[in-house]
Amino acid sequence: MMIQKNSDLSAIFKLGYISAIIMLILVPLQVIIYISLPPPDSVQGFFELYDQSLLLGLLSLDLIYLISNLVIIPLYIGLSAIVYKEHPSLILFALVFTVISLAVYYPSNPSIEMMTLSKHYYETIPSDVTIYFAAGELLLASYTGTSYVSYYILGALSLLLFSFAAFKSSKIPKKIGVWGLISGVFMLIPSSFGIIGMVFSLLSLIPWCVFVFLLAKAFKTLSKNKI
Repeated sequence: MMIQKNSDLSAIFKLGYISAIIMLILVPLQVIIYISLPPPDSVQGFFELYDQSLLLGLLSLDLIYLISNLVIIPLYIGLSAIVYKEHPSLILFALVFTVISLAVYYPSNPSIEMMTLSKHYYETIPSDVTIYFAAGELLLASYTGTSYVSYYILGALSLLLFSFAAFKSSKIPKKIGVWGLISGVFMLIPSSFGIIGMVFSLLSLIPWCVFVFLLAKAFKTLSKNKI
């Protein structure tokens, strides 16, 4: 199947390719960090980790995830540039879901707030310690609360829409859409939903990486082709 391109979109495809490569590096890195350095299971644990190492504290609260969610933007813009003319409605809804999901995710991430609380916790007098523990508990509850669940489900829906548009497109191989659809189905159950959510989250990463890899190949071809 031939992949066509508009030469005016070459820069978008190059950026999409670079973003895809970065994503393929960040995903396994995030998994390795999670397995080798699992996050603490208490506020006290987070305070101690931040005191031990600021970097480890930030990584334990998804620093890499914050970066990868930025990287996904040019990735989806590149895909939109390919299939928009064929399926404008699907792409518009997918972009809206993506914007909303990212908009609700970033405020829910407590990495900077936890850093601040940890610093104050070690500077405060003993009688005020409980205040910082309570604030930390509130942050962790919000971390996997409504905003995070909304982000996760909207992100899954946007991936499903993008993938369905890719599957129906005549401009890129249908297998790109297939792998995206598989990943999107696994992502419909948020990772915060106990063991099942965690298992589905990890399983979603395999087809997601294949989806991104195939997109990278498409972007590379599009950025080099001449009209």
